[in-house]
Amino acid sequence: MVAGDWVEIIIKLLALVFVLLTGFAYLTLFERRVLAAIQSRVGPDRVGPKGFLQPAADGLKLLFKEDIIPRDADRLLFMIAPIAVVITALMSVAVVPWGPDMTLFGREVSLALADINIGTLFFLGIGSLAVYGVVLAGWASNNKYALMGGIRASAQMLSYELAMGLAVVGVVMLAASMSLGDIVDAQAGGKWFILLQPLGFIIFIITMLAETKRAPFDLPEAEQELVAGFHTEYSGMKFAMFYMGEYISMIVISAVAATLYLGGWRGPFVDALPILGPIYLIIKIILILFFFVWVRATLPRVRYDRLMSIGWKILLPLSVLNVALTAIGIVAADTNFFGLLG
Repeated sequence: MVAGDWVEIIIKLLALVFVLLTGFAYLTLFERRVLAAIQSRVGPDRVGPKGFLQPAADGLKLLFKEDIIPRDADRLLFMIAPIAVVITALMSVAVVPWGPDMTLFGREVSLALADINIGTLFFLGIGSLAVYGVVLAGWASNNKYALMGGIRASAQMLSYELAMGLAVVGVVMLAASMSLGDIVDAQAGGKWFILLQPLGFIIFIITMLAETKRAPFDLPEAEQELVAGFHTEYSGMKFAMFYMGEYISMIVISAVAATLYLGGWRGPFVDALPILGPIYLIIKIILILFFFVWVRATLPRVRYDRLMSIGWKILLPLSVLNVALTAIGIVAADTNFFGLLG
């Protein structure tokens, strides 16, 4: 790699981190305003115009809060856990294509940080690693409520991760590639995979709520049962890092859902104006994030045993059925089977 390639990678990396950190901050404001509107409340409106500076105020408050480490906690693991949660969330976004290749300053620039040929596998693998930070937080805190939250997170991950992976398999089969860039290209011309994979899309949407530990699957936190779950003993910036990881994961998984099923950055006039690509993707991400908040505002938390039953007895069989139907459809289309029957 020449020096120009390294400069391009560093610039894209810094830009991506800046966008995600800014997006995390204002996603908290977005959620609070949407929840307020749904519940007929005002929401944040004191700090800055329309509460626009509320995320900055919250960040400053947490920055100056005392950072407490329990006396009997495993100090090293206690400090590593929130860092692991944030790093895995940031790494997942590396394979998301944010737009078409663009010519900037006489150089062809890809709007994906790393368009690798196993992008979907990379996303699923890194996403499954995030639970290690949660489990470490529960174990290292030396608190029974935190430990129970960590155990719940690991069991919950096992119950939905298989269904999520199999839901993605249907898309991979249709695109004949595991690269997210190729998957976006396969949806050119408005052939979004949500039209061919409605069952897979529904399964992915449900599992992504569990992946991010959001209502109604926020059992690892479950305030009414576990105080605050795995981050009960955390305070200050360590506490903020758990929320940072959660909200960044929401943004990343929304981007992946839009990429897999909603055409990614594709939309009208993108070929003529490539800058529209990132705008279309951001709009789709915002719509999916609105769904996250809407679900939180309307659905109660499910009982833990029912969550496990949903994962193993409903989502997993349906995801296997979706893979089988997709395979049958592909073979039928390739062999013109239905035409032969006619």
